[in-house]
Amino acid sequence: MSKKVVVIGGGPAGILAAGKASELGKDVVLVEKNDRLGKKILISGKGRCNITNNTDIEGLLENIPGNGNFLYSAFYTFSNTDIIELLHRYGLETKVERGGRVFPVSDRAKDVVDTLARYLKDAGVKVRLNSPVSEILVKNSEVNGVMFKDGNTIECDSVVLCTGGVSYPGTGSTGDGFKIARKVGHEVVKLRPSLVPLIASEKWIGELQGLSLKNVSVTLINEKGKNIYSDFGEMLFTHYGVSGPIILSSSRHILAYNFKGISLVIDLKPALDEQKLDERIRRDFEKFSRKQFKNSLDELLPQKLIPVVIKLSQISPDKFVNQITKEERRKLVSILKKFTLTIVGARPIDEAIVTAGGISTNEINPSTMESKLIKGLYFAGEVIDVDAYTGGFNLTIAFSTGYLAGMNC
Repeated sequence: MSKKVVVIGGGPAGILAAGKASELGKDVVLVEKNDRLGKKILISGKGRCNITNNTDIEGLLENIPGNGNFLYSAFYTFSNTDIIELLHRYGLETKVERGGRVFPVSDRAKDVVDTLARYLKDAGVKVRLNSPVSEILVKNSEVNGVMFKDGNTIECDSVVLCTGGVSYPGTGSTGDGFKIARKVGHEVVKLRPSLVPLIASEKWIGELQGLSLKNVSVTLINEKGKNIYSDFGEMLFTHYGVSGPIILSSSRHILAYNFKGISLVIDLKPALDEQKLDERIRRDFEKFSRKQFKNSLDELLPQKLIPVVIKLSQISPDKFVNQITKEERRKLVSILKKFTLTIVGARPIDEAIVTAGGISTNEINPSTMESKLIKGLYFAGEVIDVDAYTGGFNLTIAFSTGYLAGMNC
């Protein structure tokens, strides 16, 4: 008689776990509380789905600040290239964009979900939708079934828990898995937002809402003046503060400081040092010498940023450019190289792209994803205390750990 496996959670980790286990001849039921699979995949990458990243395995690990070493076996067993090959095999075409980010050619996350559904069908996985689980049934420290919220049960030999985190609860990520794991004795490391937009205290921040900046550098500085994180890339101003890829990645490093005395310093012109930027501004001022200061920055800065920069520079907007002093020009240079925001908080955990914290990696065998406490219980995906930066790394973790759990369950 084939081994009976229940996989809880129909996201990327659960789909890979169920598919792989079924391919190996196990009798697999994938249970999902939503009315469809892959609901969170549909909103990932702004609806485009950043599937993975085409870096090497060391590159993957460098982008996982939270317990990256735990994932060696998972990545070496089922790597980012294996993920892409699987999707290609089931008809999805992919492309690589800036920073090694892999997307479907169609730019439609739905196509990724449809491809994964074809994989499940081909593997012979039975899927039960609208089936929320309340607990895993354990006897003598071994799994022997699951109970649904309606009181019904299924007997099984193994369970793979792939219920995700607590971010974007509208997709079904409401932390059910953490409650289920706690009931059978697992430790859940404190849940906190990771990859989350940041809140700034500056009164003028709302004036920049909607402004997107590319090719800028950001540095986080703590209250002692120490640099705690730097990144380069794209960011976005919002009505409450800042968001975008480099901000989301930087947010991971602020959590430990509890937002006390944190400054975000933006270098608006990272390609030019202060001297070269001063020369560039001097050339612009010579060119526009008869213009007022407020009309002289169009070639240097986005339109939306100009009034704020003028305000911070304390140079009169009506002053003619040929009257601006060397000291005033240097102050302008300093503002552009060190455009500083005071970070006072982050958006709530339910707006975070990823949840930091989760099932303690100390209680999971990294070679198999099996619980060290309960025989036959496996974990995969965001429910585990691992998290990464933006760029396709978090989905890679889900796919790889799901596959490894499916292989061993």
